[in-house]
Formats: sequence, C-alpha cells, structure tokens
Amino acid sequence: MKYTDIAIIGGGLAGSTAAAMLGRAGIPTVLIDPHKVYPFDFRVEKISGDDQIDRFYRSGIADSVLRSATHDGENWIARFGYLLDKKPSRQFGIMYDALVMAIRAEIPSPAELVYGKVTDISTSAERQKLTLSDGQAISARLVVLANGLNVGLRRNLGIDRQILSAGHSISIGFDLAPVGRPAFDFPALTYFSERASDRIPYLTLFPVGSRMRANLFAYREVDDPWLREMRHKPAETMNAALPRLRRITGDYSVTGGVKIRPADLYVSTGYRQPGIVMVGDAFATTCPVSGTGTDKVFTDVTQLCNVHIPAWLGTEGMSETKIASFYEDPVKRACDEWSMAKAFSFRKVTIDTGLYWHAQRWARFLAWFGEGVRRRMRSGASAGSARPPHSSSSSSSSSSSLSSSA
Repeated sequence: MKYTDIAIIGGGLAGSTAAAMLGRAGIPTVLIDPHKVYPFDFRVEKISGDDQIDRFYRSGIADSVLRSATHDGENWIARFGYLLDKKPSRQFGIMYDALVMAIRAEIPSPAELVYGKVTDISTSAERQKLTLSDGQAISARLVVLANGLNVGLRRNLGIDRQILSAGHSISIGFDLAPVGRPAFDFPALTYFSERASDRIPYLTLFPVGSRMRANLFAYREVDDPWLREMRHKPAETMNAALPRLRRITGDYSVTGGVKIRPADLYVSTGYRQPGIVMVGDAFATTCPVSGTGTDKVFTDVTQLCNVHIPAWLGTEGMSETKIASFYEDPVKRACDEWSMAKAFSFRKVTIDTGLYWHAQRWARFLAWFGEGVRRRMRSGASAGSARPPHSSSSSSSSSSSLSSSA
C-alpha cells in the first residue's frame, strides 16, 4: 500500500497542472495515468486571451510551460473577405500532448507520477483506497478525479451525467499550407462566418512551430454528410462554406489528416461525496467554440490547489461538507456559469435567423471594424508624433501616406 495525501486520477491538462501545483506546495501527491508519453488528442491546441493567460499564471508554472509554445504576437480579424483589425495577441499555439508533457516536466517532489489505470475506488470521510490494474493499492486522504470524459469510475461511485445539449458543436482540426508561396501574410487569423446557413461560427488559424494549425467549428449533426465531405475534401468543402476566405489567405491546401470531434454539454450529478472532488471535464463540459474550457480547467485547479486543499489538510477527515465548499466556491461558480452561458449564446448568434440575432451579427461586425479603424488611427497618430520636424514638402508627403494607411 502506497500512502499519500492527494491521489489524482487522470494526467491530462487538469490533473497534471494540479500535480505540479501541489508538488510545488510541498503536498505529497500521486498522479495516476496510463501514459508515460501522452498520446495525441485533439483537444486544447492554444492558450489565448488575457483572462485565460492570467488564470494559467496563477498556477505558478505558466512561464516555463509557455516556452514550449508558439507566440504569434498579432491576430488578424476578418469577415466577408475583409480584414477588420490586426490585434496584438497573447495567443500561444501548442498541441495538447506537448502541452501536457510540458506541464508534467514541472511536477516536483513530493508529487510523483504512477503509470497505471485505476480500476476501483472506495471512499469514506477519512481515507480513500484506489486499486490499479496491476494490483497496486494507494491510500489517500483525498482523490481528485481529473479523468476528463471517461465515465467508468464515476458510475462506480454513483456519479452520473445530465446532458444539457447533445451534439452541441463540432470541432475540426487540420494543418493549412499556402500554395505558391512560403508563408501566409498573417501571423494568426480569426475568420468569422459569412452566412448563418453554413452553421460555422468561425475558423481560427495559428502557428504551432513551423505549421499553421486550423481549428474550424460548426453546429451540425454528427451524421451530417457535410462532415464526411470535410474529412475527404477539406479544402473544397471549406471554400464552398467560406468563399471569400481566400481574399485574406490566398490559395491554400489542407495537409495531414482531418480530426473531427463532437462535443456534448453536460454537468455531473451525485458528485457531492466525501473524499473525492472533480475538476475540469470530469465535472462538466463546455463548448470548444466558446474557448472557455481551458479557463474552466485553470479556474478549477487553481482554486482547488491554492485555496481549498491547503485548508482541508489542516484538519482531520475529508467530509462531504468540506468537499462541498469547492463546488460552492464563488470564483469557480462564476466561471462555470459564464462558460455555459457563452456556449449557448455563441450558438444562437451563429445560426439563429431571428431579427435580434441577425442584428447581433452585424453589431459584432461593425464593432470589429470600428476597433480596427481606431487602432490604425492610434498607430498612425503615434507614428506621426514620433517623427522629427520636416520641411513643408516632406510634411505634405508624410500626411498623404498617413491618410491612405488609415
């Protein structure tokens, strides 16, 4: 029997981040996962946005991990074939398996990795016993269930799922390469849908190393023939759905395989139990379209490891009342509610044909356009104020250039 304070089941993004944080805090922890080298998994492929990056920094490992990612620095925003804005970007592209391995490299003693599969859990208000497929047994004060979409262990504990929206969205991943030139003009690109009837919210292109990675999102049924066409003829299918995209990208080809992943929205039920706590997708999913899944993981893990586990370990036992304080955490609850609301509103603003949602789509288009104009004007004004005095002829020439760029 191996004894520890914390046993974490599942060594993906949530579980590995939790193990790194607890190890850095000096809390004995065992992270259990079957994979010594994490396999390819079409999940998180970038960490982006000020709020998401800031949430990651609360883990204490972001600086080290993000050195393994590709920072694009600027993201172009486009729709209807028009470039609307060039926004400074805190966007870091990294494949999910590489992200997990980079986080695992930050796990220090007294946390440790055990490679195996948990086949059984018995829980109580005092200690929890885990049995692994190779016969190993682990006794822990607390079990953190971070095994994502796997359902077997949860069902053994009487934890179930309530489906809120089956087949809510489809995520499609592939690499894009320019045709007839060495590179695309843009560092990264977000291209929004041209027509509600295509049921596509947006396409995002971002660098991962030397590759330009594409994530295309759609609201379609899993048996829609369009997905079969996307798998077998991706460039042609995407050109038909986003016909003016090539005004921004130029000609392109799809390289490598096409990965397609449907997403259900669900929440767990029966999870308030002594001795075990759930984080990330194990507790509740969100929609990849909204880009909030990583926010939820980082919020869950940082609140659990920075706030709750240190307090729980300070007193005896691991009662249901203790565990409930995590699920009632106002920071966690606010993130969960925001994430779920965004999942449903993004779908409506993409495919709903009502007058209100039609107006919302145009309002967003005009907002992006306006922000782009303001950014170019600020940039032009800054460049103009930084110039030394010129002769009148030079000033006239400079003003013409500034006017055309704005």
